[in-house]
Amino acid sequence: MQTKGEPVPHDKRDAAADWLELVREKVQSLRFGVVQIVVHDSKVTQIERTEKTRLQSVKDDLES
Repeated sequence: MQTKGEPVPHDKRDAAADWLELVREKVQSLRFGVVQIVVHDSKVTQIERTEKTRLQSVKDDLES
């Protein structure tokens, strides 16, 4: 296991850069929602993006 401040090996650095870039893209394209990072055995295995669409309520429409 790697400790804080210890250099990351080159192959692991490339993998980390790949999933970090993917997370960055998911967050930047999201207006309202959640980006989840799933980890198994200390490795990122999945990145989930859930976007919410908020609809204006009928009450709000009547008030405007």
